[in-house]
Amino acid sequence: MDALRRRPNPPEIGWLGGQRGLEERIVTAAGLPLRRLALRSLRTVERDVHLVLDPVRLGLSVPQALVLLLRRRPAAIFTTGGYVAIPVLIAARLLRVPTVLWEGNVMPGRSVRATARLASIVAVSFEAACAALGRGDPTRRRACLTTGTPIRDLSRNDALAAREKLGVAPGERLVLIFGGSQAVRRLNDAVAAVLPELIERFHVVHVTGDQGYAAALAAREGLPPDRRARYRPARFLRDDMVEALVAADLVVGRAGSSTLAEVTAAALPMVVVPYPHAGGHQRANAAILADAGAAHLVEDAEFDGPALMDAVQILDDPAAHARMAAAARSLGRPGAANALAAILLALAERRPVPGADTIDRIARGAEA
Repeated sequence: MDALRRRPNPPEIGWLGGQRGLEERIVTAAGLPLRRLALRSLRTVERDVHLVLDPVRLGLSVPQALVLLLRRRPAAIFTTGGYVAIPVLIAARLLRVPTVLWEGNVMPGRSVRATARLASIVAVSFEAACAALGRGDPTRRRACLTTGTPIRDLSRNDALAAREKLGVAPGERLVLIFGGSQAVRRLNDAVAAVLPELIERFHVVHVTGDQGYAAALAAREGLPPDRRARYRPARFLRDDMVEALVAADLVVGRAGSSTLAEVTAAALPMVVVPYPHAGGHQRANAAILADAGAAHLVEDAEFDGPALMDAVQILDDPAAHARMAAAARSLGRPGAANALAAILLALAERRPVPGADTIDRIARGAEA
C-alpha cells in the first residue's frame, strides 16, 4: 500500500473484506474505506452451524461482489487469495477487471490453488510456488512472477546506532529470537532451559508473546546483576523489530513468509524452526533457505535448549557466518512491494506488465 501511495499520482485504494478477522481495526486505522461481503474472512473448520452457513455465504457473496465492483469500477484488484478472494476473483473475471493474486508460501493453500487460474497475473514469494499454482509453464509469458514478500523498509535504520541503543558493544554478538504468532512456547522453553549459558556468550533480544513474558521477566531477574542487561525479553516488538533485525547477528525463529523475507533482506543467517502444522507450509518455506545455505533448519520436535546452543555456534565461525549471510542476501527481495506495485499499476493502466527480469531487479531493490 505504501508503495502505491508513494507514486507521483497515487491511485485511490479501497479494501473489500469479509465479516470475520482483523480487517475493521487494521484497515480503518490505515485510512482505507472498507466494504464487506456476506462471507467470513476465515472459513470454519469445526463441525458447527457455520459449516453449513459458510457455503451459503460464499454463494451470496458472488452477486454481492459483482454489485460492488460494478459500483466502484476498480481499474485493477490485488488479492492474497484467501477464502474471501473467491467471490471477488469470480466477479472480476466476469467483469473483465484485471487481477493480481499474490502467494507468500511455497505450498499454497486450497483457496489460492482453486482461484489462481482466475487471476490475470500470479505473483509469488518463492519461484517454486508457480508450479503448485499451475503457472509453472515457462512458455506462458508472465504467467507467474517472483516478487518476494512485501516488508518494512529496513534501509532507514543504521545497524551501528541500533546496536549501540541495545547496548551491544563492538565485537559482541546479538541473537534475535522470536516465533511470530505460531506456537512460540517451543522457542520460549528452549531459551529458558539455557538462558544463563546463552547470555554468557551473547546478547539476546527475545520476543516471548503475551503468555511467555512474565516467565521471561522472572528469569531475567534470576540472572546475575551484571548480566541482566544482556537479556531483553519483550511481548512484541512491532516498530522496534526493524531495529532489532538490523542490529542482530543471527535470528532464531519460525518460517512464516514475512519473517523469512525480512531476515533475508537484512542478510542475516538464521536458525529456522518451522511450525509443524498448517499443512507443512512453513517446512517447505524453511527448506528454501536451508537448501540455499542461508539457514540451519531444526525440526520443531527436536528444538530444545541444547539444540539452541548447538545451533548458535555458527557465530563462532566467522567464515561460515559470512557464507550464510551472503546466501541470505542472494535470496532477499527488499523491493517486493515496489515490484507488486509495478505489476498492479501496469494492469490498471492497461500497459504491458514488466517482464520477469525487470520485476526481479525491482524486487531486489535495483530499480524503483
